[in-house]
Amino acid sequence: MSHGPGNSMNKVEKPKDFKTSFKRLLGYLKPYRLNLIIVFIFAILSTLFTIVSPKILGEATTLIFKGVMSPERHVDYEAVGTIVIWLIALYLLSSIFSFVQQYIMSSVAQNTVYDMRKQLKEKMDRLPLNYYDQRNNGDLLSRAVNDMDNIANTLQQSLTTAITSIVTIIGITIMMFTINFNLTLIVLLTVPLSLIVVIFVAKKSQSAFKSQQKELGLLNNHIEEMYSGHQLVKAFQREDESLTVFNEGNEKYFKAARRAQFISGLIMPLMRFVGNLGYVGVALVGGFYALNGRINVGDIQAFIQYSRQFNQPFADVGNIANIIQSTIASAERVFEMLDEPDEIDTRATVPAVYTPKYADAVAFENVAFGYNGKELLMENLDFTVNKGQTVAIVGPTGAGKTTIINLLMRFYDVNKGHIFIDGYDIQSQTREEIRAKFGMVLQDTWLFKGTIRENIRYSNNDADDETIVEAAKAAYADDFIRKLPEGYDTVLDEDGNNISQGQKQLLTIARAIIANRDMLVLDEATSSVDTRTEVNLQKAMDNLRSGRTSFVIAHRLSTIRDADLILVMKEGDVIERGNHQELIEQKGFYADLYNSQFGVTE
Repeated sequence: MSHGPGNSMNKVEKPKDFKTSFKRLLGYLKPYRLNLIIVFIFAILSTLFTIVSPKILGEATTLIFKGVMSPERHVDYEAVGTIVIWLIALYLLSSIFSFVQQYIMSSVAQNTVYDMRKQLKEKMDRLPLNYYDQRNNGDLLSRAVNDMDNIANTLQQSLTTAITSIVTIIGITIMMFTINFNLTLIVLLTVPLSLIVVIFVAKKSQSAFKSQQKELGLLNNHIEEMYSGHQLVKAFQREDESLTVFNEGNEKYFKAARRAQFISGLIMPLMRFVGNLGYVGVALVGGFYALNGRINVGDIQAFIQYSRQFNQPFADVGNIANIIQSTIASAERVFEMLDEPDEIDTRATVPAVYTPKYADAVAFENVAFGYNGKELLMENLDFTVNKGQTVAIVGPTGAGKTTIINLLMRFYDVNKGHIFIDGYDIQSQTREEIRAKFGMVLQDTWLFKGTIRENIRYSNNDADDETIVEAAKAAYADDFIRKLPEGYDTVLDEDGNNISQGQKQLLTIARAIIANRDMLVLDEATSSVDTRTEVNLQKAMDNLRSGRTSFVIAHRLSTIRDADLILVMKEGDVIERGNHQELIEQKGFYADLYNSQFGVTE
């Protein structure tokens, strides 16, 4: 029913406030506070065991060095062995704690994104139809899949790395001060340079990753469109044009991704350079101290290890900062969708006043509507359909036929005027209440991956197998279903491509029959079947419409000759109305349209 304004590309919005988005993302972690505390403690323990190891190893080196340099040249191998055993135990415990915290964090990350995906799906169900009309499918899919995966990966990997890095920086600083104050100051002098690198690269990378995610969404949209329409692409030999558009989008994504990755890739070499400056200073000054006996050889070894380890966390923090920029860009895209206004239900502001003249009828009264709210597609539209009648809506493409159905089912609300069902303005009822009155068969068939039985039952979960079979028989679908390998348990593939278009239409008609609603919407429901099947379907439709108010959108005028009322539309206005015979006798627009279809000339 998406026949509003054509799809348009999303505008690239400026990134939202980083701090606000970051806090909002962290808010999703609140239900898992206890798990995060455990992760935090285990990460600290794992890191601490790793931090103290160089100092202990340095003691072993000092024992060996002093033993070798002593006059007796005697090394206390028992003491060295004890130290080695302690080292093995520490590294083993560190690995165990690291494994446990990674295991818990992976569970937290996946549960968090599970909650976000659920919230996003619920939001998508609440969004109005015009939201989807104005956005491309690829971008929406990218937000629901790619951006969510990006958030999950960051939560799972980067959070524990950030904890480890911070603990490592603090722990190593303390350990270095216990060894030598002056050497520690040399290493700490590199910190401002490291922070400058991190801040500079992080600022540059945020906009780059935002652009990367935007181009990815556009590329996904093109791929999705070409995949869903691959038969037409081949039939009209548009492969080269499709490939050209893909290559252009791929090139834009490549450039955006290359720029983002290049900027992020600057962190590691720059941090290494800064780290090497500190390493050179420690090696020179430490060597001088060792020659003068101001520091043990083992302490020099430990300090060099610490100086090398000290800059790695800054590099990790820089890399994490870069990843977080990408993640916040993804989170913002998800939040943008979550922050869209829900489909507004005006029931509370429109009183449920009974209008007797529209009892047992559907009526449009002075209805005006435009998809953008300014340029009106229709003005002062009036007509009444009595209960049980069939009204057919005909006219050229763009005349407003499907718009009437969109308004009737409150996919859109009128700009002016009123629509009544059984004497009440539809805006005095919820959308669920309105839509529960209608069964639908659309020209564009929609089937999901599942059994034929499940697809028919989709409109009525309480239907038993006998009811499903009866509905299929009424829709003349039972015969072809039973000829399938698994009958009603045959699994349809994605989009139902393992059966013909006409057979898919029969299943959607069976689905409408089983819904058993008071009113029906038939949007060119027989357009995809052959002439012989159409005859059977018309009989089924007669039974289906019996006692129900039906709205039929038709291009094949042979299917609506028995309609109680035919509305002829042109440019949003009803220019003729009446039954088939009355309109033929008027010799107006409808008569010309009907005669042209059957080759009748005056």
